[in-house]
Amino acid sequence: MKKLLALAVLASLFTTTNAQQDKSKRPSPPATATATLTNGANVTINYGQPSVKGRTIGKEIATFGKVWRTGANEATTFETSKNVKVNGNKLAAGKYSIYTIPGEDEWTVILNKKAQQWGTQYDMAEDVFRFTVKPTKTEFTEQMNFNIDKEGIVKLMWGNTMISWQVE
Repeated sequence: MKKLLALAVLASLFTTTNAQQDKSKRPSPPATATATLTNGANVTINYGQPSVKGRTIGKEIATFGKVWRTGANEATTFETSKNVKVNGNKLAAGKYSIYTIPGEDEWTVILNKKAQQWGTQYDMAEDVFRFTVKPTKTEFTEQMNFNIDKEGIVKLMWGNTMISWQVE
């Protein structure tokens, strides 16, 4: 009887684990933005796509003035195959997490050394660098999206807001 119960528990755990691993079934599904830049660097951003769902960015979601995981679920990651400059800041080839501090007039973009973590586990001591960008108004986007073009312009679009920065 004990063996049968143990097998049932193991089967339940295995089924639950497999269901959790199918990230496409999440309310904020995973997405990827990738580009090969003109300098030959391969740049990839992996992120979870939160939806606005009638909420106000800056108030109910991505609260102005507070560190935000810039996506949903696991930390959003930025990976580059070569050394690059991000908005003028030198960045070694590797994988990093992206956090932001949204604001009405300015967003702070943070690249953090710790890439493999849950999005809410931010540690400022692990920051590589920060820079600020100005948000602009754009056409409404329900699900958050990143886009990278071959010239290295990274765009984050969500709600009626877009921020962008340069990778070279």
